[in-house]
Amino acid sequence: MTTQKIALITGGSRGIGKNIALTLAQKGVDILLTYRSNQREAEVTVAAIESLGRKAIALPLNVSDASAFDAFFGQVSTTLQDTFGTDRFDFLINNAGTGLVAPIAETTEAQFDEMMTIHLKGVYFLTQKSLGYLRDGGRIVNITSGVTRYSFAGASAYGIMKGAIDVFTRYLALELGGRGISANTVAPGAVFGGGAMEDTPAMRNFVAGVTALGRVGLPDDIGGVVAFLCSDDAKWVNGQRIEVTGGMNL
Repeated sequence: MTTQKIALITGGSRGIGKNIALTLAQKGVDILLTYRSNQREAEVTVAAIESLGRKAIALPLNVSDASAFDAFFGQVSTTLQDTFGTDRFDFLINNAGTGLVAPIAETTEAQFDEMMTIHLKGVYFLTQKSLGYLRDGGRIVNITSGVTRYSFAGASAYGIMKGAIDVFTRYLALELGGRGISANTVAPGAVFGGGAMEDTPAMRNFVAGVTALGRVGLPDDIGGVVAFLCSDDAKWVNGQRIEVTGGMNL
């Protein structure tokens, strides 16, 4: 008997997170997603997943508030039992986040701290708290960014935190290997459509101009790569950073 697979996706109500959720659902995975504040948007995503014949639940979560993680996983535990009939999930996708564009000379300590609590501290401790609920043999996929390889002026604080997650992911792969859990990073480039990117014609033209494939990234460019890492086809991929940018700044 095959156990039904379940994915926990942070920031799964819109943009890249929504596409990840829908792509996994299309491949037969049930979804537990989080949203920051827009419950209606989350409900629309849940309905779309359910229309694919899969179960889905949306829970509120502020990934910048690590003090709330114990209570959140209490909700996760109850939801797993009540909705999915289990006490474990299979895939953790750390996707939630925000952007920041500010030159180093103008970045405030508050802005830096916000990037750190959301993209580094939040991911680190949410993952730590999840380990008691993540099934042996499961997968962790952390969403980082192309700016951990190439540099754009104004992206320093954001890029530093995403770069730290690249390193953290390798440590996860090492320390969780005994449980059969793999951990990898997916690093999108500039993705337009429901995310944090400044979406203007000028920005789209700029991004397309520095991308080898000649266009901007869209959410549905990303979900399939995450789904691959959660599949049996990727069972021997571990501790890796997979860039999904269409060839930006090669």
